[in-house]
Amino acid sequence: MNDEKLNLEIRKLLKRFGVTAQPKVAHAILKAIEEGKLQGHERLQVRICFEVPELGMKHEIDGEIHLD
Repeated sequence: MNDEKLNLEIRKLLKRFGVTAQPKVAHAILKAIEEGKLQGHERLQVRICFEVPELGMKHEIDGEIHLD
């Protein structure tokens, strides 16, 4: 196994996740504000889960998105 290639593959996957998730989250937030579900100054609780079923591995992080 090539450690450098492995690390690069993981970074590429995480980057792809970030690049694709950011506009989806932003769109969902804007839509919720338009529909009156959010005011636009909330702090949204977030959980991100990264799972590799073949390895039995699951990693979660919790955070917040501050809208103001």
